[in-house]
Amino acid sequence: MALQRVPFGIAELDRLISGGVIKNSINLVAGSAGAGKSIFALQFLVNGIKKYGEPGVYITFEEKKKKTYEEMLEFGWDLAKLEKEGKFAYLEYTPEQVKKVLVEGGGIVEAVIEKVKAKRIVIDSVTSFALLYEDELTKKEAALSLFELIDKWDCTGVLTSQDTRAEDMTISAALEFEVDSIFLLYHFKRKGIRQRAMEILKMRGTKIPEKTFAMDIVEKGIVVFPNRIVDV
Repeated sequence: MALQRVPFGIAELDRLISGGVIKNSINLVAGSAGAGKSIFALQFLVNGIKKYGEPGVYITFEEKKKKTYEEMLEFGWDLAKLEKEGKFAYLEYTPEQVKKVLVEGGGIVEAVIEKVKAKRIVIDSVTSFALLYEDELTKKEAALSLFELIDKWDCTGVLTSQDTRAEDMTISAALEFEVDSIFLLYHFKRKGIRQRAMEILKMRGTKIPEKTFAMDIVEKGIVVFPNRIVDV
């Protein structure tokens, strides 16, 4: 039986990954500051609502709601409107609060997910959350507990991870081995000009391109260019 897919709604990217990520999978988006991780994650939610009728929840440790809502209007994404329609929820949480969610087995987050009937969830970013745990074993246990909750909620998850060294991606082993897929976003300088690129490092159950291809952030969000191979 074919695996059920959840599309990003970015046509060129979805074609590269057999139509989308696997339903109820956990997908990590890693990159340095300014690489486009939050935009990529929010585009996953907005397209889910608008194109596929799948409500979404956005949990953030770092961004402020008013600022995010204003910035996303630049792409034509009216998050306030989607929230009023009951299709989108924005939660500002501290890492400690998410740790409490794990202990409680859902709590307030679960209530919000049930209220909007969410099928997609974003956590932006898991870097701060991971810092609460001192060693790789406890990080791994916490990550697995979080992933189990997302699966219990019948959601497909996208987690962002802050990586300060885009040239030498160092993803915590606790996350790298447990997530179903990893997308690396690059924002590098060449001959004085900033360029963007994306690499699909891994994706379970999917044949992926072994290349790094160009991407850009345009007026409607992120676009990728599969035929433009980039040497990062």
